[in-house]
Amino acid sequence: MYKVLHIVGNRPHFIKLAPVSREIAKHSVLTQVIVHTGQHYDEMMSQHFIDELQIPKPNYNIGVGSSSPLLQFSKILAGLDSIISSEKPDLILVYGDTNSTAAGAIAAAKSNIILGHVESGLREHDKSIPEEVNKLLTDAVADLYFVPTQTGVDNLHKEGKTNGVYLTGDVGLDLVYQSKSNIVTAEAILEQYGLKKKDYVFMTSHRASNTSSKEAMFEIFEAANELGKKIFFPAHPRTTKTIQEFSMGGLLDNQNWIITGPIGFFETQALIKNAAYCLTDSGGVIKESYFHKTPAIIIDKQTEWIETVQEGWNHIAGASKTKIVTLANNLSIPSVHNNSLGDGQASKKIVDIILSHLKDNLA
Repeated sequence: MYKVLHIVGNRPHFIKLAPVSREIAKHSVLTQVIVHTGQHYDEMMSQHFIDELQIPKPNYNIGVGSSSPLLQFSKILAGLDSIISSEKPDLILVYGDTNSTAAGAIAAAKSNIILGHVESGLREHDKSIPEEVNKLLTDAVADLYFVPTQTGVDNLHKEGKTNGVYLTGDVGLDLVYQSKSNIVTAEAILEQYGLKKKDYVFMTSHRASNTSSKEAMFEIFEAANELGKKIFFPAHPRTTKTIQEFSMGGLLDNQNWIITGPIGFFETQALIKNAAYCLTDSGGVIKESYFHKTPAIIIDKQTEWIETVQEGWNHIAGASKTKIVTLANNLSIPSVHNNSLGDGQASKKIVDIILSHLKDNLA
């Protein structure tokens, strides 16, 4: 028997964990332990997803909550110290690029435990971005690199990392592939909010580079008001706080805005699938828009999902009203879609590699 310990801490982690956890459960020689760092502590940001996606209840919740990055790191590391000592896992899996990811990677490396990084190799080439630092820290100590795109593989090779690098595709899209019937059922949300297919914009904004800047949020909201369509906007708690802090509610006070709190995974997919286009700074929405063949305007300066931009499905505007509106007025459906983010089999590939590696190295 081999034990795999997952370290997760936010909503995107659970989306990636769900298909991997299901695949591990198919193998009698593998057991798994789930550690929730509690980096997202809002129920709709974590517990709701655990229930909706039928993920096993986490064995541990460190309860780190909201605090400065360094305090989060220290609390996660302190919590993992006793958990790792007690559980003695054979392999630790971390996901994505959050503080939970990087802290989990450091804990694995310091405990001399095999570390697998799901969504490895992605780069934004700007260390002022917190997630970029987490990516670099995690990949510096990983043993197994599970890479979603060829660009990610190329990035790792340029950094001299060639051993243990595997092009698997994106695990988040595995869940979308596996949930098509649930997504169709969830289309009831369109009727609930009076939305017509392909006649509204699905919008998200939560990146710190936007939510910490009054100017950036003003440009984004002003642009959205000029798009001439209903805007479905499930506001992230950080974004809601920014709107209140900067007294920007007036910009959203018209009949075109439908503002909710965070919504479920299946409803999110239904809304992305049926939108005219998306306006987002979320890596998850960028990927999911591409999967559903819904164009997206990226309200960030860059994206690690290069292939989706190269094929013309996603367009980088940044927090610029002029660029957002210009792109929106000139959007078209590209003729090329190469399924560049995977074929829905990433989780199976990852678990097969893990099993082979453990048998070879811990026999």
